[in-house]
Amino acid sequence: MKQHIFPALRLTFVCLVFFMGIYTLAVYGIAQLAANNGKGEMITQNGKTYYANIGQSFTDDKYFYSRPSVVAYNAAGSGGSNKGPTNPDYLAEVQARIDTFLIHNPEVKKLEIPSDLVTASGSGLDPHISEQAAQIQVKRIAKVREIKEETLAKLVEQQTEKPLFGLFGTEKINVLKLNLALDNLN
Repeated sequence: MKQHIFPALRLTFVCLVFFMGIYTLAVYGIAQLAANNGKGEMITQNGKTYYANIGQSFTDDKYFYSRPSVVAYNAAGSGGSNKGPTNPDYLAEVQARIDTFLIHNPEVKKLEIPSDLVTASGSGLDPHISEQAAQIQVKRIAKVREIKEETLAKLVEQQTEKPLFGLFGTEKINVLKLNLALDNLN
């Protein structure tokens, strides 16, 4: 019994020292090298501060809509719904989002709606939408704000983030940055 318990206690002690001390300090040190010391990307505009790396709720017709969030954009409780794609509750929720989107965007057909406008991300905090999701909202916003559609389309193009090194990921748009830039147009 002694031959098993002492190695187990040593391993426990080594793991505690490593994961509570060395590993934690290493991650903290790397975070200090990141922008804003690892506290996330903050944007201040008109006296308000926003976190650009956490999804924000935009439901007013004069703004680009965000990706839906299962956690109501609360960063303290990140997570998805964990409902499968055939779950009746999930399907009803997605259908309600589709219906709401179509009411606010009557010129759009159901099949044209990008999935990221009606389905939540795994974390529920994704701050990005696809370029298609932004472009499909241009008509509504142009009408509400009385801005030319070409101006909004150009703004969407300017705010589009390209894949890392042109290879990794997809084109995406940070909705907060896009809407702040939209407010600066007026």
